[in-house]
Amino acid sequence: MSTASLFRLLILAALWGGSFLFMRVAANPLGPVALIEARISFAAITLLIISFYLRTKLKLSNNIKHFFILGLFNSALPFLLFAYSAQFLNVSTLAILNSTSPIWGAIIGAFITKKMLTQSVSVGLLLGIFGVSILVGWEGVRGSAIIPIIAALMAAFSYGIASNYAKNAPQVSSYDNAHGSMWASAILLLPLLPFFPFRESLTFDIFTAVALLGVFCTGLAYLLYFRLIADLGASSALTVTFLIPVFGILWGYLFLDEIIGVNTLFGSLLVIIGTMFVTGFSPTKIFNKKELRNV
Repeated sequence: MSTASLFRLLILAALWGGSFLFMRVAANPLGPVALIEARISFAAITLLIISFYLRTKLKLSNNIKHFFILGLFNSALPFLLFAYSAQFLNVSTLAILNSTSPIWGAIIGAFITKKMLTQSVSVGLLLGIFGVSILVGWEGVRGSAIIPIIAALMAAFSYGIASNYAKNAPQVSSYDNAHGSMWASAILLLPLLPFFPFRESLTFDIFTAVALLGVFCTGLAYLLYFRLIADLGASSALTVTFLIPVFGILWGYLFLDEIIGVNTLFGSLLVIIGTMFVTGFSPTKIFNKKELRNV
């Protein structure tokens, strides 16, 4: 991995970890629907401006259905579920629950192909379950946090659906997938907006949080992610999954004074290790001797 790729990886993890911070700040004042419609709209406009700069045209022909399916499961639905959960859960919990996405992807993939889970995936699944249980804690299960936790897990489940769909989806460029699915997501959520308007007047701080969430943590983050896939391959780019909780915990501690408990650290560690088992990730696949010369 080159120094440039490593830098992009860290920036992407910081941005996606920051997305949970901004959702936590804006979810209650705006409400989940208004927040996510604004987030996706900012991201779509950002990608549109970039496409003008790059002089590329979105290929809508024969891909509209594809963009709507991808937009539903990879953006609209998970973003909305995370925004709902952000009203109740802290940043670190949201980021850690998000990292279960590859585990859900493996389970869904096994169900679709009707293949038994391998021993490694089964071990990873158990570790992930234990990690989430420790993260939540008995009081969380008994209390009002259980529904937001389930919603966040269903958001990760939606990402798992999207990843399996993408494997057999039409061959569309990564940039077109990001750009087209964002516009599709915005259209999907638009009919809900009259029923769930802004709860409070839009202040400068909230507007700034939403703009940063849409422009940087969504629009530009997608571009970084697809650049990493092009440079490193999909499996190596997946490393970002393991780094997002680190930044989520850090941003929550620095900006919202969230307490980092032992259950948070131990639970996140188990979830990350479980995800590694499920994905078959090994640092040696990225940081091998040949690549280390460029780091």
